[in-house]
Amino acid sequence: MAASHSNTPAETAVSPAWHWLSLALIAQLGWGAYPVLLRYLQTVSLLPSLSLLAVGNFLVLLLVLAVRWRQVEWPIFRLPLLWLFGGLVVLRGITNLLATRYTLAIYAQLIYLMTPFIVALLSRLVLHEQLPRHTFKALTLCLVGALLLMAGNFGAVGSGTAVSRNDLLGISLALASCLFLALYMLVTRRTAQHQASGDSLLIVHLTSLFLFSGGASLVVGETWQPWTQLGPLDWFVFGLFALGVLLGANLGQIRSIQKLGAPLVSSMMATRLVSALLFGAFLLNERLSSGWQLLGAAIVFVTLTWYLRQR
Repeated sequence: MAASHSNTPAETAVSPAWHWLSLALIAQLGWGAYPVLLRYLQTVSLLPSLSLLAVGNFLVLLLVLAVRWRQVEWPIFRLPLLWLFGGLVVLRGITNLLATRYTLAIYAQLIYLMTPFIVALLSRLVLHEQLPRHTFKALTLCLVGALLLMAGNFGAVGSGTAVSRNDLLGISLALASCLFLALYMLVTRRTAQHQASGDSLLIVHLTSLFLFSGGASLVVGETWQPWTQLGPLDWFVFGLFALGVLLGANLGQIRSIQKLGAPLVSSMMATRLVSALLFGAFLLNERLSSGWQLLGAAIVFVTLTWYLRQR
């Protein structure tokens, strides 16, 4: 009996840590799959881009409001900074959506993994914060790894999609999306000074994307007929996109950051590359085809993990 009682404190100390670490890892893997799911739904399921964003965010918004209505601090929505946050969410969401329409999901994910470096550089330029150690070394190594990945042949990737690739346009949109995400992160830090809760930010995030994409879809005259022609696999992928990523990965990341802190959670960000490769191979036939590409992926993974752990 004494032995069992002496083990209990250690077990209770370790178990919660592994619980939140597992949740953080699952959330990162979910966000890694996000560009793949977006590309599949646009280029294989042929869902109109704006309506896809509107329906996905509206569904999650309804679920969040149903569960968290009483906990929302509604007066905070009068804060102008919160709607600047919403504007950046829209710019990030639209450029992200279009980037995955025109280029490979793995290319888009590679660009997004450069966000920590852009945040560091913007913090230095705008907020005059000290640049983290080894930033330029890590950025150079990641760019070398990215070039090795992009230089290889992904085979007949486009054969399974009905939308032709335009890598230059897609990568340019991914770079713009990465910049908007970095600005979004800086503004998010400022909202903490006004005690804006995670629930409030999530609702602004979902509402902004739903209102803009839904309105824009109606203005440009997108046809919603493809929604009536989806097969079981299409609905499954949409479920992963809406419930798995927009809801599950979003909440999982927020909760794990609250429990473990942003530095530890962000140190797992490189696992998004692994997730993008796995989902891309299964859904879009985007897979590594050479040892150089494998080396490039390893360089990006190891360098980014090391850099974020140093911070």
